Amino acid sequence: MSKPLKDILVVGGGTAGWLTAAVLAAGHNARLESGVRVTLIESPDVSTIGVGEGTWPSMRDTLSRIGVSEGDFIRECSASFKQGSKFVGWRTGNDAEFYYHPFSLPQGYLHANLVPYWQAEHANISFASAFCSQEALCQLGKAPKQAETPDFAAVVNYAYHLDAGKFATFLQQHCTQKLGVRHVLDHVAGVNSAENGDIASLSTREYGDMQADLFIDCTGAASLLLGKHYGVPLVSQKQVLFNDRAIAMQVPYARDNDPISSATVATARSDGWVWDIGLPTRRGIGYVYSGDHATDDQAEQVLREYVQSDPRSASSADLAARRLQFNPGFRREFWHRNCVAVGMSAGFIEPLEASAIALVELSAAMIRDELPANRGVMDTVAKRFNARFNYRWERVIEFLKLHYVLTERTDSAYWRDHCVRESIPDRLSQLIELWRYHPPSRHDFVQTDEIFPSASYQYVLYGMGYMTESRATSCPRDSFEVARKFFRENEIQIAKQSNGLPSNRELIDYLAELTRHGATE
Repeated sequence: MSKPLKDILVVGGGTAGWLTAAVLAAGHNARLESGVRVTLIESPDVSTIGVGEGTWPSMRDTLSRIGVSEGDFIRECSASFKQGSKFVGWRTGNDAEFYYHPFSLPQGYLHANLVPYWQAEHANISFASAFCSQEALCQLGKAPKQAETPDFAAVVNYAYHLDAGKFATFLQQHCTQKLGVRHVLDHVAGVNSAENGDIASLSTREYGDMQADLFIDCTGAASLLLGKHYGVPLVSQKQVLFNDRAIAMQVPYARDNDPISSATVATARSDGWVWDIGLPTRRGIGYVYSGDHATDDQAEQVLREYVQSDPRSASSADLAARRLQFNPGFRREFWHRNCVAVGMSAGFIEPLEASAIALVELSAAMIRDELPANRGVMDTVAKRFNARFNYRWERVIEFLKLHYVLTERTDSAYWRDHCVRESIPDRLSQLIELWRYHPPSRHDFVQTDEIFPSASYQYVLYGMGYMTESRATSCPRDSFEVARKFFRENEIQIAKQSNGLPSNRELIDYLAELTRHGATE
């Protein structure tokens, strides 16, 4: 009989490494002698990219399960609340035009087909604002909860913006002080194979050979274990999603009391788009673009013009801009033998819709939930893991591509190229044709844990001006009465929440001060 799986070695730190270590250590009692031993090794000389600052609502459950206080997290990670994404200029190129992809489901989403009613009676307002309160709340800069709302509970669904560098440090401290994770600072000098092809150990400069039963590759784009050692190739998606570069800046507020955005703002430009993420003391702003359509200098000029045009921005003349390159794609396999890749070592697609950290969470959670009892069943778990995450990566790519293919912009080759038939995945093309007559529904996405629900597709599809010609026989008039009820309920919720919720900055300042006093008492 195979010996029990007891030792896990996470290779690489950053958000991916420390979040994975935390999830596994908390889930398998690493702090106890009877638990699984979790060790994280990272090079003292390698810095993390540290620009992934957006999360999904799943982060609330993740933080709760690893035993973190929400107030401590907000204070230590310079976090703020995020209620979704705002897309500016994607449809026509006009910055006055926008739509939202909020985190809350539309009112009545589980009970009625809302689209025919909206198109018939309220097409003059956005689909999101007709059936979800969060567009209004984000426009007002409101928080998703009240001061007395318990940790991780919500009035409306929310996630976080955070400082990625501080988040990694916060997780490191929590892992080593509370969860029993062993932390090793050393250089990996080599990978040693067992007779059966597994990884037997890693050779390090100072600690010698480090053995484990399962090796988790969190070494970023280098992918030292899965990519370099095992030679598992990256399946490029450059032919679908063209963006392969980014320029990032950290921009202080002009005034201490400037409002903090309650959504990630994604503003379309001629050869890419600008992300704008509001944190308590600064904004993380960057331009994602295609190197085939713009030079790095052109992109930096676009970014600086965007920053300078916003009155909330302190002067950007002296602000450093960090240039990044990436190859959009994912590995052909994610789990090979006794090695599984998490984070950028598994793949990376542009940061639109902030899927990077969410995929880390999902990967870590599945490893935790299906951790092989021994080597004998590991290949079966690996096969399931690979199938699940191949499906998830394909859905991420399709969903991101949806944001581009519905554009009416023809002002640059970048936007025209995104609409070329050959660049659109076949499944997405078929769905877009189906949605001419049937709104996106749960029948289009059949897995129980879809990475994006059909409601997300509705928000983007109708936010971009798409129209569905529903069959008259499929939307009887009595269903309109049901939809009207939910429309009125949403109006009530907007009024109630707009008056009853504090601003994003007010709540963040309150929670930070509250936990600061608690820490000093």
